[in-house]
Amino acid sequence: MKHIFTTLLAAFALSSAVHAQDGKLEVAGLTFKIEAPWASVESTGMFRAGTLNAKVEGVEKPLEAVFYHFPGPGGGGGVQANVDRWLGQFASKPESKTEEIDAGGKKITLVTATGTYNDGPPMGAKTPRENYTLIAAIVPTEDSNIFIKLAGPKEAIAKLAEGFKKMAGSPFVK
Repeated sequence: MKHIFTTLLAAFALSSAVHAQDGKLEVAGLTFKIEAPWASVESTGMFRAGTLNAKVEGVEKPLEAVFYHFPGPGGGGGVQANVDRWLGQFASKPESKTEEIDAGGKKITLVTATGTYNDGPPMGAKTPRENYTLIAAIVPTEDSNIFIKLAGPKEAIAKLAEGFKKMAGSPFVK
């Protein structure tokens, strides 16, 4: 059983096709342009297709923008299911906004939410973080979506928000 699980994880990692180079991160055949303060780092989570770190003044640890890709039609769930899941990561209903932005003719769904965020791994203990903002994007691919999520102190995310939006749409902007 352990061998099967390991084999499945390896196949998943290969199918997501992630490559990082200076100023670029490739996920599922799309190339995202990375600008300062973002830096590509090794992805350690089971479902992560890529990870970027950004150091923000006044925040002790670098903030992480995590990329997820689940190949195939419907992989990772639909747009609304993911929006609802992200909003459900707050202790109570957050102040939120969901919008579609145009990136070179492609529609990117962008979610921004602020409140008490339940920080922690998907299947582990959570730590409530007051006055946190989550910004997330759903980027369409040929057969599925790439999900990008960033959460941190409200003021720090405000400093990164425009760059995050630009990066999320960068595969489609020439």
